[in-house]
Amino acid sequence: MRKMLAALSRLLQGTAASRPGAVSEVARVVVASRNYADFANEATFEIKKYDLHRLEEGPPTTAVLTREQGLQYYKTMQTIRRMELKADQLYKQKIIRGFCHLYDGQEACCVGLEAAINRTDHLITAYRAHGFTYTRGIPVREILAELTGRIGGCAKGKGGSMHMYAKNFYGGNGIVGAQVPLGAGIALACKYFGNDEICVTLYGDGAANQGQIFETFNMAALWKLPCIFICENNRYGMGTSVERAAASTDYYKRGDFIPGLRVDGMDVLAVREATKFAAGHCRAGKGPIVMELQTYRYHGHSMSDPGVSYRTREEIQEVRSKSDPITLLKDRMVNNNLASVEELKEIDVEVRKQIEDAAQFATTDPEPPLEELGNYIYNKEPPFEVRGPNQWTRYKSVG
Repeated sequence: MRKMLAALSRLLQGTAASRPGAVSEVARVVVASRNYADFANEATFEIKKYDLHRLEEGPPTTAVLTREQGLQYYKTMQTIRRMELKADQLYKQKIIRGFCHLYDGQEACCVGLEAAINRTDHLITAYRAHGFTYTRGIPVREILAELTGRIGGCAKGKGGSMHMYAKNFYGGNGIVGAQVPLGAGIALACKYFGNDEICVTLYGDGAANQGQIFETFNMAALWKLPCIFICENNRYGMGTSVERAAASTDYYKRGDFIPGLRVDGMDVLAVREATKFAAGHCRAGKGPIVMELQTYRYHGHSMSDPGVSYRTREEIQEVRSKSDPITLLKDRMVNNNLASVEELKEIDVEVRKQIEDAAQFATTDPEPPLEELGNYIYNKEPPFEVRGPNQWTRYKSVG
């Protein structure tokens, strides 16, 4: 690298004498080469201390971030952020209809989780599901096409915002808290087959007060199921703050006899390290564990909620300025020489183009024809007559 820089330096001197207009381009190459050569391969960061319940020790309070990991996390979080902002725009243009719950502000949760588990592990969540759909492997264009109800969507335009699926990803569930017992069932299957897989089961602070969650905790503890129960506490269940909705806001202690930990959900590294710890707990046969991720949503609960009647604009702006997960990662990387500002800006430009291309597909792809309304009701089942979808037409399902 030193020889290359020396050669470029000599070239720069020669070019200055012969072609002054080419100096800036050569200088840019020299600077870029020097920056690339000087980037650190990794850096170690302090993490906010975890709150523990029924645990003698918790995850480490330091985390190593490699340059490659940092660039990957940054690009994934930016993609989710831009995808959600595009969904907001399409909804306001009435191209997306129906229910739509956006995830911007909470990107560190899904990116940190995915960085700590295997793709063969299982994940189930509630209706704020776009981010997890992406991290589970579904392209942006299929997610946006699903939102717009097009045949190229990941559920062929039939699921919409709340019902998206991928391999080892079970949604996207619209009924508050109903995914939690389903997640325990998936964990039971993992234990039954003995394949060293776990299930990550997510719910919100609003759903945390549902009775079925406590019933699920009881069964999971009795049967020692390999399940990480994760409460994404974004501080508001619909329009009600956690303090007004819950006598105890220590959601990580809600499992009572199940160990728990509370995590800074705006820090992708804290989420990653906590999830590694929790996954190790489950794989070791110790049964379930509860994690509370303290996070924040920038938009309202859904698109019908402006999000400013029960909280102030100043509160939202304060979180954006002090705790934004993307800004936090960006500052860490730049300040520790893992990346340059210009390099991250190039990623931003690339992500914006990807989102625009996906939106173009999602607004021009055809809608599914009416005669396909009854198709794919069951997987691997023979076709059958479908009654009731339309009072004038009889449909036959296609498996």
